[in-house]
Amino acid sequence: MTCVRLEKDGGVAAIVLDRPEQLNAVSPALLDDLDAACAAIEADGQVRVATLTASGRAFCAGADLRVVQQLAPDPARWRAFMARWRQVYDRVEALPVPVIAGVHGLALAGGLELVLVCDLVIAEATARLGDQHANFGLVAGGGGSQRLPRLIGARRAKELMLLGGWLSADEARAWGLVNRVVPAGQVAAATRELARELAAKSGAASRMVKMLVHRGLDLPLPAALDLEGEEVARHMRSPDAVEGLGAFVEKRKPRFEGA
Repeated sequence: MTCVRLEKDGGVAAIVLDRPEQLNAVSPALLDDLDAACAAIEADGQVRVATLTASGRAFCAGADLRVVQQLAPDPARWRAFMARWRQVYDRVEALPVPVIAGVHGLALAGGLELVLVCDLVIAEATARLGDQHANFGLVAGGGGSQRLPRLIGARRAKELMLLGGWLSADEARAWGLVNRVVPAGQVAAATRELARELAAKSGAASRMVKMLVHRGLDLPLPAALDLEGEEVARHMRSPDAVEGLGAFVEKRKPRFEGA
């Protein structure tokens, strides 16, 4: 991989976007590398949590405009590029383990859309997040027009997309885009710390929570509750659940599989 680095340590898989001179703009090569990183995580049963951070001055400035200018005039090539984009972002979102984004600098357009497919988000206090497509007569096509309103509500999503503005890290937290804000320069350390905290918990329970939330949001509430009942009953027979209950009764810290 030339655009993404993948490192593993103690149940944590660290994905690092690594096109610093291009502000980690999304290109076909970056999508291919991100796809390969996802495949490696899916194939490794020891991974309990993944982090997604970036090198250089920014998290991600969106699509590589040189690629956009080359492909946009050709409908077939443009559709293929966007189909690949959706495939890879969908795969990040569907990873069985929690994914924590660590955002610094800016997360713009396609970079914001990448933040949207992560489960938890930590941002530096100086970070800015936004969708500026409207400022250039463009429209978000990497999932933003659909994921953003589902996360923060239709009115706020339309305000961000129609006006093409920015949110500070604190504003993004208030809007529900970001979970935690940390001082400048500390996002990498804070992301690692949260990842280690998650990795120490039950991997089976984390995977179950993620699956239930993702699948349940697309179901009517009665069907979602049926799903919860069925899947939690199955989980209660898992080694991690048995260990957790035993640890509670014995008043000790649980020792989960793979921890």
